[in-house]
Amino acid sequence: MDLTRIKDLIPEHARDLKLNLSTVLTPEGAPGLTREQILGTALASAIASRNPVLREAIEAAVVPEIGEAQAKAARAAAAIMGMNNVYYRFTHLVGNPEYAKMPARLRMNVIGNPGVDKIDFELYSLAVSAINGCGACVAAHEKVVRQGGIGAEGVQSAVRIAAVMHGVAVALESTDAEQRLAVNVA
Repeated sequence: MDLTRIKDLIPEHARDLKLNLSTVLTPEGAPGLTREQILGTALASAIASRNPVLREAIEAAVVPEIGEAQAKAARAAAAIMGMNNVYYRFTHLVGNPEYAKMPARLRMNVIGNPGVDKIDFELYSLAVSAINGCGACVAAHEKVVRQGGIGAEGVQSAVRIAAVMHGVAVALESTDAEQRLAVNVA
């Protein structure tokens, strides 16, 4: 997996993120997770971080290694959590228990049938929920992941991956990275 392009775009003021990116995407830097889980979590997190330069670079780096089924699941987790995190964060933050008792009436079929191992999908959903700041979803997905056999170290690794991806997205937004990428590609 070559992330040289994206690392070159990370500005000097975010040097720690460049180093962290090199670390968290390795089995040694993300203990408790398989290589496929690490890369799928990175893709879901890059998508949730909403930076097209980062998303494209991570997609190009990980999809050949994890395959289209895992990539599709990572994309689905980012999308469905984009909806669910808003809804469930509202029901949690509003402070009125009446809303939590009401049916969501939102389709979420992909959660029940993600097309990959359910624990992988839940792990991706946990990372995205951490990025989106939904405490209710973080707690729910952490519980399922732990019950599925991933220990605290694996959960921490997934959230560290999400944190680094989000930090890199912010760092790229703080520069003219998109313009530099266009020049480098041309």
